[in-house]
Amino acid sequence: MKLSEKAAYLKGLAEGMKIDENTNEGKLLLAIMDVLGDVALDLEDIDAELDDMAEVVSDLEEGVCDLEDAVYGDEDDATYATYADRLKKALEEDPDNDESLIQHSELPDIYPLSRLSDIKDYCDKMGWDYWEYVEQCEGPEIWEFLDHIWDVMCETVQRGLNNDGVLPGGLKVARKASTYYVKSKSYTDSLSSRAKIYAYALAVAEENASGGTVVTAPTCGSCGVLPGVLYHMTTSREFLRIRVLRALATAGLFGNVVKTNASISGAEVGCQGEIGVACAMAAAAACQLFGGTPAQIEYAAEMGLEHHLGLTCDPVCGLVQVPCIERNAVAAARALDANAYATLSDGSHLVSFDKVVAVMKETGINLPSLYRETSEGGLALHIKR
Repeated sequence: MKLSEKAAYLKGLAEGMKIDENTNEGKLLLAIMDVLGDVALDLEDIDAELDDMAEVVSDLEEGVCDLEDAVYGDEDDATYATYADRLKKALEEDPDNDESLIQHSELPDIYPLSRLSDIKDYCDKMGWDYWEYVEQCEGPEIWEFLDHIWDVMCETVQRGLNNDGVLPGGLKVARKASTYYVKSKSYTDSLSSRAKIYAYALAVAEENASGGTVVTAPTCGSCGVLPGVLYHMTTSREFLRIRVLRALATAGLFGNVVKTNASISGAEVGCQGEIGVACAMAAAAACQLFGGTPAQIEYAAEMGLEHHLGLTCDPVCGLVQVPCIERNAVAAARALDANAYATLSDGSHLVSFDKVVAVMKETGINLPSLYRETSEGGLALHIKR
């Protein structure tokens, strides 16, 4: 018997009992019967939709299997050392293959080691920095790609610094990057430096909020942290471009470890997975630029993420503006603090990066959905426009 049939039976039974609908008790009981009937019908509709979704998922699974065959084939994956090699081979064998699907398929063997502790041990054994491990796994073409990424980051910062006005979306949030940058010129060294790091991170975050081109690092909502830090480093110190690219490679490696073992999605683990991971990536990049050892770089990244544990994702009105934009600026400054703290140490510390990643994942799973990008709790609930 279906749930709706059971509800109808209960309603008929109630009517057979000749309940007096003029009494308060009678009105309540009959109203409950009506609600049960509506709920039963809605649940049956949901069951039907789930059945349809199951068919779609089944079709997708078949498509993924075909895609894996196209990418991997029967050859030993080690024969194709880089992503580009696999993509080229797949398209040569099947020119009609959907390149965009191949680009977004998971190719976990690009990086044979998924835990930062294992990567660090390997680098120590080989006498490498983290960027050298990235080059080994990705191939030399990674530098051309990162060179383009850095160009886009710089263009976004410069564009954001030169744009004024109110951001779209209804909150009437005014852009602040240009104002902060202008004010930085009148401050002494320490405050000027802090104002500039705010300005650069704000510039990128505001560009994202207005629909401009940004680099997800690791997400759109946290895109201002890494470029803000690196742009500040390159404009205040004479770092060679190749060193910046190596810092980007290091940052990407740490972000990839989090994505592999936990999540960088605010909808899954809250803002700790976005701003927290961006801060960790930026801290690692800064420490790489300043010549930190692998242990010090790992320490900087660990602090960047650890001190964002539990951060909720509660965007007001569902827009990536409040509190998201300010969080980019504050996290960029915190990344530099983490770098300084780690650089002053010998790199030894109690809590490992891998452990913090595991804790972040556990914390995110335990966060109520109210605080995971739904805009149903936190600031989003208490601030209305």
